[in-house]
Amino acid sequence: MNLNFSAIKESKNLLAFSAGIDSCALFFLLLKENIPFDIAIVDYNLREQSKEEVTYTKNLAKKYNKKVFIKEVFLEGSNFEKKARDIRYAFFEELIKEHNYTTLITAHQLNDKLEWFMMQFSKGAGLSELIGFNTWEEKEFYKIYKPLLNTTKEELENYLKTNELKYFIDETNSDTKYKRNYFRHNFSDKFVNEFKHGVINSFEYLQEDINSLNTNNKYIQKIAELEIYENLNDNNLNIRLIDKSLKRRGFILSKASRDEILKQKEIIVSHKVSVSITDKYIFICPASKITMDKKFKEKCRVRKIPKNIRFYLYEKNIDLDELII
Repeated sequence: MNLNFSAIKESKNLLAFSAGIDSCALFFLLLKENIPFDIAIVDYNLREQSKEEVTYTKNLAKKYNKKVFIKEVFLEGSNFEKKARDIRYAFFEELIKEHNYTTLITAHQLNDKLEWFMMQFSKGAGLSELIGFNTWEEKEFYKIYKPLLNTTKEELENYLKTNELKYFIDETNSDTKYKRNYFRHNFSDKFVNEFKHGVINSFEYLQEDINSLNTNNKYIQKIAELEIYENLNDNNLNIRLIDKSLKRRGFILSKASRDEILKQKEIIVSHKVSVSITDKYIFICPASKITMDKKFKEKCRVRKIPKNIRFYLYEKNIDLDELII
């Protein structure tokens, strides 16, 4: 199995590890190519086997002189998948900040990409959401790199077996009460195994199509976590700008949320992010409800700054004269 990891040869990398097929295969593939990296794993304490996986992870780190970071959590209640993902990425970002990593490497593969496509398709997603699972993803202070997106899970497992490399099978992956597992076992795995090359080619063509449709989606001004974009006077283009900004902040918009943003023009998403669309601009920033003084509110009114955005400007003591509007 030949993969090109030259893009991360000189960066400081953190590998998201689980001791499963995908991350174990990626661990040894990176090792083979002398790519520098450390590893991080989260133990959710759902299975007895998870302790063995953590022990194996520690042994790998010791054997190959890697730093290893372990987080132990106990999750209860509903919506486990989302809670687990939020905890996992919060842990990774904490490590990235503390240890100055520049790239988070994840072991997502082709089956995962098709699985994502199908899950988004079932929700009523647009083109940018359907193929939003890309090799590189830009975050505020680091990048996420997914080098295995043209490789199937079956290929990775065969690589491990051929080279007699140890890995674990998470039995909860067969539990179809989790939506991701449902799509995996009923649709994506079977489809990829039969139509791998067509799937890869289709994703490439779709990406080319969306690249050709993209206009300049760079914000015209950014202060702290406030981003200001030009209103493109096209709902489809505007919602793409908003969607990308929210993805960087860790939020995935549903079709209902996108429709509501375009309808309301001024809205708070998930109680966390303020989005405001005016005749000329689009404003996006963290939501805030701090009490403002009347003088500041009046200045904002005169400058035609949307109400939801004013709170953040006041909280962060942003000089209104810095704004280009």
